[in-house]
Amino acid sequence: MSKRFWLLGFVGLIFGALLVACGSSYNASSNGLVMVGSQGSSVIQTFSLNPNSGHISSIANSTNDTSGQTCILNGLPGPMVTDPKGAYAYVIMGTTSQCSSSQLGIAVFQIKSDGTLALSGDLVPDPHPVSLAMDSAGKFLFVAEGTNSWGSSNPSPCPQTTAQYGVCVYAIGSGGALTGVQGTFHFMNGQGFRPPNIVAVAPTPTVFPAIGINGVQTAACSAGTNTPTSEYLYAVDGDNYVLWQFTVDMTTGVLGNSGSGGFVQHFATDAIPAGVAVDACDRFVYVSGNLHNKINAYSICTTVIKGMCPNADGSLFEISGSPFPVTGSANGLGPIAVDPNGNDVYVVGTLSNTVSGFKISPATGSLAALNPATVATGSEPKSIAIRADNNWMFVTNYGSASVSQYAITPSSGVLTTAAPITTDNYPFGIAVK
Repeated sequence: MSKRFWLLGFVGLIFGALLVACGSSYNASSNGLVMVGSQGSSVIQTFSLNPNSGHISSIANSTNDTSGQTCILNGLPGPMVTDPKGAYAYVIMGTTSQCSSSQLGIAVFQIKSDGTLALSGDLVPDPHPVSLAMDSAGKFLFVAEGTNSWGSSNPSPCPQTTAQYGVCVYAIGSGGALTGVQGTFHFMNGQGFRPPNIVAVAPTPTVFPAIGINGVQTAACSAGTNTPTSEYLYAVDGDNYVLWQFTVDMTTGVLGNSGSGGFVQHFATDAIPAGVAVDACDRFVYVSGNLHNKINAYSICTTVIKGMCPNADGSLFEISGSPFPVTGSANGLGPIAVDPNGNDVYVVGTLSNTVSGFKISPATGSLAALNPATVATGSEPKSIAIRADNNWMFVTNYGSASVSQYAITPSSGVLTTAAPITTDNYPFGIAVK
C-alpha cells in the first residue's frame, strides 16, 4: 500500500473515531440532518434538525472539539450534495498546505443512521472541480471543471476518459462509488469566445417531486405522472456569458450534442453568470448574473410551441422581462436555488451578505420579488441548501463561522430568520436531508 493511501486510511480512522466520540441523540426517521464542510479544521460537521421547531443540536465534530485542529480530513471540503435517499454525501476536496498529502478530487461519505459520516472508498481524483450537481433520481454526479475546459492551454481529461473536458460525469454505483463516464458530444467554441470557464451545472429532473407533508401536493407536478423521457444538462460559462446545453443519456449518463449539425448549443446570459438552477417540474431555468445583479429566466422546450419552440429538444427561450433585476442592496449574485416544489427562486448576494427570494409564475416562469425581497446572511455567504420538505433553508457564512437558518412558509416562499448555527472556521459547502 502506498504512503498516500496509508495516510488517507489513517486520517479516515481518526475521523471515524471523532464521529463516534461526538455523536449525540439523532433519529433518522424523525430528525433532519445538516452537514457543513468547514475549511478551518478541514472537517465536516453534522447537526440534528428538529423539522417542526428548527432546533439544531450538534452530532459530530462540534466546534468546541475541532477548533484547535487543522487537518481532520485530508484536504479542504468545498461544495457538497447528497443523493435523494440521503445515503451518501459527495464533497469536493481541495488541496492545502496544512494537509501535506491532500489531493484535488471528490470524496464520498456514507451517511450513517446515527447522523455521523464515514469515508467510503478512496478519494476520486478530479482535474479541477469547482461545483457539482446530481440528477433527481440519484444516478449521476455532474461536476463543473472551471477553467480546466475545452481550449485551455493544458486541460486534463475527466477521470476514466480520454478526451472529455469542461464537465465531468460520474455514474453512481453500489456503495455510492463513482465511475467516470465518457461523453460523445462535439464541442465548438463560439466565434471570438475565450476558453470556457464552467462554474456551475444543473440537470433537468427525471423524477418529479413526491407528495408533500401530510399528503398535500404543493408542487405543480407530482411523482409518477408525465415523468420526463429526456434529460438535459445546462452548464454556466462564466467567461463567455453563455449557458451550454448537453443531452444526457438517462441510462448511462453520457453527455451528447444538443444542437443542429451535431454540436453543443449555447444561450446568452447576462454578464458574469455565476449559478444555475432548474425547477423541479422541468419547466424553467434560472441563471444568476454576478456583475449587474440580474437573473436570466428561460423556458425549457419540452413540447413544440409555435413561434417559441420549433422542437421539443430541451433548448431554451428567454422569458419576457428577463433578465430580472434583484431589488434592494443585493450585490454580487452567486449561488441560486429553486425550492423543491418549483414555486420560488432564491439567490445569494455574495458581496452584500443577503439572500433574495422570488415567486415563480407557474404559467410564464417570470419572477416577482417576495416581501420581504431580501434577508440578511452572515459574512461572505458561499453555499445554499433547501430541505426537501421545503420548510428550511441554510446558507454557509465563510467569513463569520456560521450557517444562517431560515424557516420557509411554503405557500408564499417568504423567509423568516432563525438563530444561526455556530460552526468551525470558514464553512463552505452544505447539504441537508
